[in-house]
Amino acid sequence: MSEKKNIARAAGVLGFATILSRIMGMVRDIVVSRIFGAGFATDAFFAAFQIPNMLRRFFAEGALTSAFVPTFAEYRTREGEESARELANICFTLLTIVMAGITLFGILFSPQIVHLMFPGFASQPSKMELTVFLNRLMFPYIFFISLVALCMGILNTLRHFFTPAISTVFLNIAMIVCALFLHDRFAVPITALAVGVLVGGLLQLLLQLPTLYRLGFPIRPNFSFGHPAVKRISLLMGPSIFGAGVYYLNIMVGAILASFLPQGSVSYLYYAQRLFEFPQGIFTVSIAQAVLPSLSSQAAAGRYEEMKESLAFGMRLTLFITVPAALGLMVCSTPIFSLIFMGGAFDYEKAVRSGEALFYYSMGLTVVAMVRVLVPAFYAQKDTKTPVATAFAAFLLNVIFSLLLMKPLLHGGLALATTLSSLVNLLLLVWLLRRKIGPFGGKSLALSGLKALLASLPMAGLVYFIMGAIDWSVPGEKVLKTGVLGGAIVAGMALFMLCAHLLRCEEAHEVVRLVRRKILKK
Repeated sequence: MSEKKNIARAAGVLGFATILSRIMGMVRDIVVSRIFGAGFATDAFFAAFQIPNMLRRFFAEGALTSAFVPTFAEYRTREGEESARELANICFTLLTIVMAGITLFGILFSPQIVHLMFPGFASQPSKMELTVFLNRLMFPYIFFISLVALCMGILNTLRHFFTPAISTVFLNIAMIVCALFLHDRFAVPITALAVGVLVGGLLQLLLQLPTLYRLGFPIRPNFSFGHPAVKRISLLMGPSIFGAGVYYLNIMVGAILASFLPQGSVSYLYYAQRLFEFPQGIFTVSIAQAVLPSLSSQAAAGRYEEMKESLAFGMRLTLFITVPAALGLMVCSTPIFSLIFMGGAFDYEKAVRSGEALFYYSMGLTVVAMVRVLVPAFYAQKDTKTPVATAFAAFLLNVIFSLLLMKPLLHGGLALATTLSSLVNLLLLVWLLRRKIGPFGGKSLALSGLKALLASLPMAGLVYFIMGAIDWSVPGEKVLKTGVLGGAIVAGMALFMLCAHLLRCEEAHEVVRLVRRKILKK
């Protein structure tokens, strides 16, 4: 099977598993919004959860994965299964020890961490106190999820993608169950959500281990920390902590500055980010995870032309998927919140405020997606310095943009700042990667992007027209709203695919072939 087919097949498996996870995540957010709304308690919870969640994105899913996968793939390719198995056990043992220490540190120094990360809460001592309590309760989540990320790296290199992708379903289920059945058991009801985070993290880890055992990689203690690959992974991880996680660091900056804005701003950004991550998680992350093992194996074998071909294909597929998704989210931002979240403690004003943040985030959907696909190309070549340099420049610009835009646009300005800084990051990465490996299909990428945009504009116009058929500020009417929004999405997708076919988009044909193979099981 060619690498194009490997990437498309892996992205399809990841996308299917992630769709299930994202649907459950949406159910979770609906439950949270209905029970807790957007205000004092949710601001505290989302702020507290962002701290271990940020570490997860920086360290576990960012630096650890990007440093471990290329090294593990190289050892498996050159040294064989036994050496790869030994390396996996050494890394798991060492990571267990390191993360136990980090978790203990986080619990002990939670007050200092929260005060540093969310200084705006200092004006409300009760909110600061609740945030510290919730952060301490949830900090062990980073321990579980870091081990999950290592297992995910092993499984993805073995070309097993389903189990890691589906595991987040259990986090969402745990949070939903705890929110529904435990919120009235605590003096502070939102404590139930923090308990759900802990239970979900443990369940995610337990799900990986049987699959590893079945594939011939049982996890056993191994304290041979002097293994040369351990040092290499550690050196790669250092700079890539910042490089892989700059987007999430920018999100964190937004949350910190939002703590100075009117109450509910932290929650508006969180809810918008969750919806923004829906297409990202289903498609973009799936493509990026599918591309990295291919790029790493090709780089390890010295097949650089094939590596560039795989990268270009992943980028074209990303453009084809995210351009229409971005325009669709921009057009449907407030109606989506009206349908999914409005009700209970979440009124139409909160839907509008959250929709504003989603609109500005969605402007950068394609940009963020392309960055996620480009960065693995550097890591596959053991280059972690370049993404760090571009990420640092983007981070500084995000701070500047945020400070300039938060006053006139409030929380919407913080979302827009993230989009603008991500665009700078993308442009720098493209320029530097081209200098490093030479052309990698720039003309075909530009043509694919143009075709995707041309096919998306009629779609956006049709969806906007259908959205105007009803008044989204009216409470309830879920059946009518679902019919209108669902009909708009179906009609928009059909028009987009028709336009893409007329424009002869290669990626449209690849998607159709992938779906056809799944249906016919070929």
